[in-house]
Amino acid sequence: MAKLYGAGALYHGNGSLEELKNIKGERVVIVTGKGSAVRNGSLKRTEEILSEMGLSYKVFDGVEADPSINTVRNGAAFMEEFQPDWIIGLGGTSSIDAAKAMWAVYEHPDLTFEQMATPFGIPALRNKARFVAIPSTSGTGTETTSLAVITDTEKGVKYPLASHELQPDLAILDGDLCKSMPAHVTANTGMDALTHSIEAYTSNIDDNYADVFAKGSIELIFANLKKACEDPENGVVRQNMHDASALAGYAFTNSWLGIVHSMAHQMGGVFGIPHGRANALALPNVMRYNSKVTNRFEDLAKVLGKATTADFIEAVENLKKDIHVPASIREYGIEKEAWMKEVHRMAEHAFQDVCTSFNPRKTSVEDLEKLYIALYEGEKVDF
Repeated sequence: MAKLYGAGALYHGNGSLEELKNIKGERVVIVTGKGSAVRNGSLKRTEEILSEMGLSYKVFDGVEADPSINTVRNGAAFMEEFQPDWIIGLGGTSSIDAAKAMWAVYEHPDLTFEQMATPFGIPALRNKARFVAIPSTSGTGTETTSLAVITDTEKGVKYPLASHELQPDLAILDGDLCKSMPAHVTANTGMDALTHSIEAYTSNIDDNYADVFAKGSIELIFANLKKACEDPENGVVRQNMHDASALAGYAFTNSWLGIVHSMAHQMGGVFGIPHGRANALALPNVMRYNSKVTNRFEDLAKVLGKATTADFIEAVENLKKDIHVPASIREYGIEKEAWMKEVHRMAEHAFQDVCTSFNPRKTSVEDLEKLYIALYEGEKVDF
């Protein structure tokens, strides 16, 4: 017997932020970042809705691009003082992921980060508060998933926190909130969503529901991502990408991910490469690597009217070119000596990443090193 995981309830469509009026409670903490929620007006409208409903609220803002353990602790202390019964993660992925981790520590003050970073190590939540996710970027699908990524800044390592307790009770997908995203962010987040769908479909967990979500997301991304980069004010395209991101989230929260994400977590933690861009850099070679043990990429090729795995990989690479995503670490601007110095350490941490256990092909530190080395010049590898 299997259970379908995802957000408790989901509203989607342009203008759906108004559905926030459905929550019932007394006190709310809004967790947000350094400005996007102000620029796109979502913070102001969220505050207006809460005021209209007679709810008390406070805002914890300034969450950084890669939320740290210290930010999580500070946010949990902020919540402990105010005692909210609802927590809203509003803005980009970092805001929502940070809010999820704050929620866990708020409910369990003695919970250590080491416990949180253990797969499924977060105890039962919802004893104090419930959670709303309102994303303003279309990529991670965190609004529908059991994951949050938090950075240990002292070690320079990103840790995926994995627990079905972290699934939001309510997700609101309003494409209007994405119109302020610049093209490079749209490209990065779109490639993140594509990677989620591809890794979910080819993981070592077989799930019919995840498969359908993944294929639907891939179809939407190829039809809309380039347009979203070129025409950011197009509400239909923005909503389609928002929906694609959520579908990808449903896919991977039920069948998990693979070593593209394991590698990307380290590239972000060590070199600060945006997560979606790191995924985009690693994705083609990992597809070649995994194609040795699975024919599932051929199924995805058919979604695009293609015939073979090679055709599908080429389509992914062409999409990257169309949206101006770099093809190599060198092109991204990192010095080769600095990159090579960190390859072994990144490979070791990537091997230990929870996502690695769901990769269709069993890997090794040595294989991950080869993949990292090939990334520097954008070299195609096939082993």
